[in-house]
Formats: sequence, structure tokens, C-alpha cells
Amino acid sequence: MLRFILADLGRLKAGSFVIVMLIALAVALGIGVTLQERALRLGSARAADKFDLVIGAPGSETQLVLSTVFLQPAALPLVSGDVLADLQNDPRVSWAAPVGFGDFYRAYPVIGTTTRLIAETAPDLAEGVIFAAEGEAVVGSMVDLEVGAEITPTHGDIAQGGHGHDDVHYRVTGKLSPTGTPWDRAILVPIQAVWQVHGMAADHDHAEGEEGEPHADGEHAHDHDHAGFDPHAPLAEDWHLGETPGVPAILVKPASIADAYKLRQDYRANEGTVAVFPAEVLTSLYGTLGDARQVLAAVAAAAQGLVAVALLLVTMTHIGQRKRQIGALRALGAPRSSIFALVWTELFALIACGVALGLAGGYLAAKLLSRAIAQRQGFELPIEFSASDFTGLAMLLGVAALLAGLPAWTAFRQSPVASLRS
Repeated sequence: MLRFILADLGRLKAGSFVIVMLIALAVALGIGVTLQERALRLGSARAADKFDLVIGAPGSETQLVLSTVFLQPAALPLVSGDVLADLQNDPRVSWAAPVGFGDFYRAYPVIGTTTRLIAETAPDLAEGVIFAAEGEAVVGSMVDLEVGAEITPTHGDIAQGGHGHDDVHYRVTGKLSPTGTPWDRAILVPIQAVWQVHGMAADHDHAEGEEGEPHADGEHAHDHDHAGFDPHAPLAEDWHLGETPGVPAILVKPASIADAYKLRQDYRANEGTVAVFPAEVLTSLYGTLGDARQVLAAVAAAAQGLVAVALLLVTMTHIGQRKRQIGALRALGAPRSSIFALVWTELFALIACGVALGLAGGYLAAKLLSRAIAQRQGFELPIEFSASDFTGLAMLLGVAALLAGLPAWTAFRQSPVASLRS
């Protein structure tokens, strides 16, 4: 029977190919949406794992997390430097590191921070050493720069109205090992240098939009005075009340889980600050993402339903056109069960091939999309199957087996005499 089935399908190559492709596209849409949504959740959660608490000025909590954890450019209001000084001396805090941004080199964000943050979040350097002076920098694993390279940053994106810091230069002293986070695409420099470059070290009370604020969107009110920038100046990472410039955000590592909740509560109660758990913000984003996935999954299910209906119509029409062939087989002594098995096997084989191709196509599409996002955003999006995926495919094949039985049952009931007369 197998040889007969293969010969029959070979005779109907064009029709079989169209049926398989329709099924494959419908299945690939559903699989691709599911895998990509899961990859975004897993990848973003892993990227945020290293950061327990983020403190910033009042504003959008979502933007605060996107800017500090995922390094998405945005003009954030500055939180007072006194907050940083208080956190450094708070016994509930294991460490606190400022984050300053607004500058770029090519498409790479230049992030001002401290050696403590680098040592805690990315302790293993692939080569070189951590910066030790204002004019030194450490680059992420995905940054196309070698140790010893010298860069000149720009304030914002030049194409969007930014300007170059022509008299400011950083020398790359080290390169980090991969962390699987957006920080792999960042250039890390001393926060002290960022303050000097943007004229903040001399004036600690910049208001939003005034000269010296490191806007992340490329806009600037006045040119900055770089006279205070000294590439050879040693670093000072002790913060003092009334002497520390403002920063867009502060990353905090609480000493314990209980301390994390206490710090969050204290700095949310303060009118000048807001404190968020990145995971908490991501959960709300996942809700929105899940709603979008449900819509796309519904579209995929509707497409699969339409393909199933079209497949049944095509198959029933095909069975009607093959009445004489089925009648001849019955007249030659083929039992009804063989006719049923022949029609059912042919149709189910086409469906199974379409599902298999759809599974592979959905996986490949999600993989390519994740790779493109990872290259652009810097964090990995793992494409992983779960047991529910295969359960869903098994259910789909079960339904397909039942649907394939309808035209097979029609062929089973055909009378050989009536078929030969038609």
C-alpha cells in the first residue's frame, strides 16, 4: 500500500505541495508567535536579574527600567546626588552605583558608572583591566573595539541633533566577558568623567533642561564646558552630601530581601525619588505582551481553521473526482478498510508533513528574529520549546486525524457499481 500511496501523491504533486505549504504556514505562524513571546520574556527577565532595585526621580517607572537595565535612550530627570551619598552609607545597602547616560560612540551608548558595579555584575574581563582614570573606558563583549583603542563620544545621536565632544577622548583599557544583557553593547566610563564632560562637577544643582544635564535623547540646551575633564585624573567613588551631582538613576544591591522591600518603601515615600524592582515592572509589560500574543495566537488559530476547512473542501472534491478509481479498486477486490486506510493515510501524511515543516519554519523564523533583536538590543532571546508546545501539536495532529477520517469515510461508503457508472 505504501508504494501505491507514494505513487498517488507523486501523481498529484502540485496539489499536494499547495496543501502542505498552506498547513506549514498556518502552523509556523502559531509556533513563531509562541516561541518569540516566550523568548522576549525569558531574555528580558535574565537581563534584569543582575539588578535588584532601581532608584530614580519621579516619572515613568517603565522608562526608568528600560533606560537603566536595557539602555534605551530617554531624557530622564535627575535624582539628587544626596540620595546616592545616603545609599552609600545605608547599612541596608550592599552597594549602590550611579548610572549616567546621554553620550554615544557610533551606535554604542556610553554609560557612566563605577568600578564597583562592573566588579559586581561582570567580574570577569575577557582582556585588559577596569578603568582607573577619567579618560579610560571598559567596553562590553559586543562592542567592536579593541583594548588600546581611543574614542571620541558624541552627546546624543549626531543624526538627531547631537554634537560631538571633540576635546574628550577615552582609551579602552578592558573588555568584558559576555553577560547576555544589553550592557554587552555598552561602553562603560567613570561617572566622574560624565559629570566633568557635561559640566556638572562644578554645579551640583542643575535643573532639568539646564546646561550640564546629560540628556539621553540628543537634545541639549547649551554647549558643555569640558575644561574640568582630565583624562589622567584618578577616580574618587566616595559620595558626600551636598557635593555629589545628580544622576538619572541609581542601581542598588540590597543586603537582604527584607532590606530590598524596606528601601523600596522608603524611597517611594520620598517625594523626590521613586524606587522600583525591575522584575515588577517587567511583569506589567509581560501582561501587555501576553495580550498581544493572545491576539496573534487567535489569528493563527483562525488561519489554521480556514486551512482545515479549505483542506476538507479540496479533499472532498478530490474524492468525488476519484470515484471511478476507487470503484475500480473495489471491483478488483480491494476491501473497504483498505480504501479507508488509503484515503486517510494520504491526507494525514500531507497534514503531518505540513505540521513538521511549520514547526521547523516557526522555529527558524523565531530564531532569526531573536538574533536580529539580540544584535540590536544586546541581550539574548533564548528560543526554547516547552512541553505545552508539543502537547498543542499532538492535539492538532489528533484533530487532523479526525478530519482526515471524513473524506476517508466518504470513500469507504461508496458503492463500486455506482462509482463505475458515474
